[in-house]
Amino acid sequence: MDFLRPASWEDALAAKAAHPTAVPIAGGTDVMVEINFDHRRPEYLLDLNRVGELGDWEVGEESVRLGASVPYAAIMDNLRGELPGLALASHTVASPQIRNRGGVGGNLGTASPAGDAHPALLAAGAEVEAESVRGSRLIPIDAFYTGVKRNALAPDELIRAVHIKKAAGPQQYSKVGTRNAMVIAVCAFGLALHPDTRTVRTGIGSAAPTPVRAKTAEEFLNATLEEGGFWDNGRIINPSVAKKFAELCAAACNPIDDVRGTARYRRHAVGIMARRTLTWTWESYRGTDGGVAQQRGRVA
Repeated sequence: MDFLRPASWEDALAAKAAHPTAVPIAGGTDVMVEINFDHRRPEYLLDLNRVGELGDWEVGEESVRLGASVPYAAIMDNLRGELPGLALASHTVASPQIRNRGGVGGNLGTASPAGDAHPALLAAGAEVEAESVRGSRLIPIDAFYTGVKRNALAPDELIRAVHIKKAAGPQQYSKVGTRNAMVIAVCAFGLALHPDTRTVRTGIGSAAPTPVRAKTAEEFLNATLEEGGFWDNGRIINPSVAKKFAELCAAACNPIDDVRGTARYRRHAVGIMARRTLTWTWESYRGTDGGVAQQRGRVA
């Protein structure tokens, strides 16, 4: 195994172009596990730790540009207001040591359906900034996941950053596991209210071959909220609406049985998380609890 260690982003792109099979490594929290267990033996490792700009973020007027290597701990400490859903998801990632090393770019590159960041990124409507020596492009998060641990990157592309709109409304995240962190999710669910566009977006993790959105559930809820004038009058959502939303979210899953849980349990758990996160976010939107619900990092 050869070890490539570029000193700049330009050098990294050149190295990836020359060695398309090279596996990028920054925090190494996913890649090194696979190598240590001999599940993967790449010909080249591309160390990006000397590319300092990957650890930077920029808060713009409408969105946050998050460098691929910004650690989860930094998201929790500095971007809770702008990216509340992703900050809550970051709290559930492994241990403090791994939260200080791992970043969203690694989750995206690995594209595991169990990655903790994916539901929050889907709910927020993120875009992935990919670049090669041929140029750069923005990949909508909905088009990024192409299969089990596969993504839309070309062989010569690297993830430079993730662009995420600043939260215009409450966001929530919930994860089922034997404990809050230090565990791979049995399933996870993200929900974001977008009052500016009067829409709701979801994200489901570890309950299908790829991270997915519950689009039918979103369409149902969007129509219900619009037709009932909920965005303007702030009425309490009827329990029957929350129940229907939860059922549609569960139906969006395509899970498997494995050592962490059965397919049936995953569907059930996603439905429970969908109903609860909808309740928490709508309570926060209505202002009935002073916005506290937006800051609850809960495990269903």
